[in-house]
Amino acid sequence: MSYKPPRRPQFFYTTAPLPCPYVAGRTERKVVTEITGPDADALHDRLSRAGFRRSHNIAYAPVCPNCQACVPIRIPVRDFQPDRTLRKNVRMNADLETFIVPARATAEQFQLFQRYQRVRHGDGDMATMGYYDYRAMVEDTPIQTMIVEFRDVNEGLIGACLVDHLADGLSAVYSYFAPGLEKRSLGTYAVLWLIEHARQLGLPYVYLGYWVPESRKMAYKARFKPSEVLMHGAWRMLTDADVSPVDQEALVPETAS
Repeated sequence: MSYKPPRRPQFFYTTAPLPCPYVAGRTERKVVTEITGPDADALHDRLSRAGFRRSHNIAYAPVCPNCQACVPIRIPVRDFQPDRTLRKNVRMNADLETFIVPARATAEQFQLFQRYQRVRHGDGDMATMGYYDYRAMVEDTPIQTMIVEFRDVNEGLIGACLVDHLADGLSAVYSYFAPGLEKRSLGTYAVLWLIEHARQLGLPYVYLGYWVPESRKMAYKARFKPSEVLMHGAWRMLTDADVSPVDQEALVPETAS
């Protein structure tokens, strides 16, 4: 009988309170754990199904006091049916070339990332990131990660999406795009591209992170139908009753995921 070493215990920690980046006046706290070791991919898969997200080699989930605004959301690829607006988005961006490249930072990507941050999130922490910060965001990953680049034949790189490959799907980690191309709705197109790519790979889900109905820049994720949300420890279909009339007004094409 072969000896099987015991599994290393997984430790979880709670962060100190910080201002919420999504809902003004609220406090954010997270539970975090490290993703390391030979079973990093399997651990990350389990954590993703439990509503965690990845940043570098850390998985995190919100545990904010008296607030449940951040709801994990994913798209069931087999059942997804784009509406007329989403089909129009695909046609509008049909001229773009898409490349899947390794998770390796480039100067071209960073220049686009900087432009995006300065215009879209100039008052955020990421606007001050230097090249080595960006490189760490892209390359410090213990799992299978890739970058999807969207290129225009004349303008070059106009969008990119950092994506994790899970056993049951693709997880959109972070997207950024060239300012001034709002009509293309590249954030929406990136999600649609990931859905189709997951379909081609035979993967059942695309994970979009957190749907935050009270945040305009995060509420748009509910426009991809059908979608599933994680509530009370179980994934279930998102229904129209879950989206208030105010939230419906926010379901417009977004340029970040």
